[in-house]
Amino acid sequence: MNEKRTKLIFIRHGQSIGNALHMLLGHTDLDLSELGFTQARTTAEYLKNERIDAIYSSDLKRAMSTAEPHAALRGITVTPDKQLRETYLGEWENMTVDEVIEKYGEKVYRVDWTENFGSFTFPSGESVWGSGERFKKETERLAKEHEGKTLLIVAHGAVIRAFFANIMGYTPEECSTKTLFPTNASYSVAYYENGRFLVESYSNDEYLSEVGITKINW
Repeated sequence: MNEKRTKLIFIRHGQSIGNALHMLLGHTDLDLSELGFTQARTTAEYLKNERIDAIYSSDLKRAMSTAEPHAALRGITVTPDKQLRETYLGEWENMTVDEVIEKYGEKVYRVDWTENFGSFTFPSGESVWGSGERFKKETERLAKEHEGKTLLIVAHGAVIRAFFANIMGYTPEECSTKTLFPTNASYSVAYYENGRFLVESYSNDEYLSEVGITKINW
């Protein structure tokens, strides 16, 4: 491996209790569902032979619980990092999809949010693209700090999606159609070298087929 090139493995957390209940969590701190814990262990087992030098995770429970099996296999301590958190949803925090639609309307949820994901700003919360840039800035800092190493970064669906759209050169408007949400407990790979990110793969999840692949879009 190039001594200057940092390998970055990104994992979306396993199915959370919020995912299972069709809730929008953002910074709301609920843990994984039973299936989510199984998905996390399955991903760790699949990647057990991957060299990993350090593990960073969003400090929220669903991400930390997804990171722990990887750390246990390697005797590494997970470093919690608030800058890797999900997009802050503002007024939508801890609401169910039905509650959002009832309060804000079908168009706001189905069109403004779902169909225009990259351009959406949550009421009293973060913009999706802005949260992706926050995530990118922190990832770049970590990549520079661990130059030439392999990092595991465990985070969330919206920030990973926006981040990958960003480093693939898409605009916020293109993000909605050219990238999808990574599936729960899937992994994506990118490299950082000479101030640039290079994408290798996105949302790998075939190894989860026996335990259950969950494609959550909220």
